[in-house]
Amino acid sequence: MRRLNPAAPAFNSGQRTTLWVLWLTYGTFYFCRNNLGVALPGLQAELGYTKAQLGTVLMALKLAYGVGQLVNGQLAEQWAPRRLLAVGLLASAGLNVIFGWATALYFLTFVWACNGYVQALGWPPTMRAAANWFPPAQRGRAIGIIGTGYQLGGALTFVVAGWAAEKFGWRGALWVPALLLVASAVHMLIFLKDAPAEAPGSVAPAKPGRPWRENLALTLGNPALWLVAFALCLLDACRYGFTDWGVTHLKEVHRASVATAAFKYAVLPLGGMAGAFFSGWATDRFCDGRRAPVICVLLVLLGGLGLAYDQVLHWGVGASVAILFAIGFCIFGAQVLLVGTLPVDLARHGTAAAAAGFVNFMGYMGAAAGDKLTGHIVEDHGWPFAVRFWAGCAFAGAAVIACLWPRERKNSPPPGR
Repeated sequence: MRRLNPAAPAFNSGQRTTLWVLWLTYGTFYFCRNNLGVALPGLQAELGYTKAQLGTVLMALKLAYGVGQLVNGQLAEQWAPRRLLAVGLLASAGLNVIFGWATALYFLTFVWACNGYVQALGWPPTMRAAANWFPPAQRGRAIGIIGTGYQLGGALTFVVAGWAAEKFGWRGALWVPALLLVASAVHMLIFLKDAPAEAPGSVAPAKPGRPWRENLALTLGNPALWLVAFALCLLDACRYGFTDWGVTHLKEVHRASVATAAFKYAVLPLGGMAGAFFSGWATDRFCDGRRAPVICVLLVLLGGLGLAYDQVLHWGVGASVAILFAIGFCIFGAQVLLVGTLPVDLARHGTAAAAAGFVNFMGYMGAAAGDKLTGHIVEDHGWPFAVRFWAGCAFAGAAVIACLWPRERKNSPPPGR
């Protein structure tokens, strides 16, 4: 850790408005992304698919989401953030409704893959707007706060989808969240401005930047971003192990109902809210804006908690809730820095959204592989081996990001930002 920094400049009124609109808008995307984890037990019971087959459905979203991050990161440099966000929210709501009517495995996989792509219209334009509104001295706090929004969205997804699944069956876990996305799209279109220079009420698109090929070359030619991307790849394999398979794990291993398991798992993203806020604040306040030390420590702690997870769950409700909170704290404390703050910091000038999109693309390649491997590991070797696999991914991510520790010292503050 380096010397204590003086307090960063306070947010002005326009920044505060933008911050909370982005907080709410991106947070609601999760209602139609994480909800399938709650629907899985009922879907499997009714349609009879194996865990390996359901792992393929989960993997399809991650693959399409990752490709979407890469593509939409470029689009977000050319198009107004609010337009991309509106398309993403409304399209995802429609696809969730369609998924609830489907039964054939291939069609379910196709629809969920399409949902993954339109969900990827959320993060790059959010980071584009954040880069427009918040300079580096405020960015750690700003993106950390935005990160608490999707943790709260993730927590409420388990609650809302769990209630809907009990009330209306597994399809309710898809249909009820879709209504919330429509409301969020309307709110965002009313209140979000793309950049501080916009006149009130302006709906003009963002000014076109450099050609997408040049943006892509600048992004892929940035070695530091590759380290961030590989670290996020490993973290997301661990993260989605818990969030996609956790409810099923509790239901099968601890004989909990879907609603009880979902409500218990809502604690994990609540811990993530605390972790996201803490990590962004700590890097600005204690580390001179350097992100790697905090990420590395959190990932090592996450690996240790993963190894203890199966054992601690047998100690009772209090211990289960505590370890899920701690796991969420470590996952999302590290994730918000890897997926948002650090890529934006390290991006070459004018490529903030492209950098965030590329890093998130790599993260979701890891998430897709992790979902597929988890399904096979559980069927072939049981749940304890799957949980150890998640823990191993966290330790490996810590080793990768440790390589960036000295490099970030040289590059901080990053040039051109």
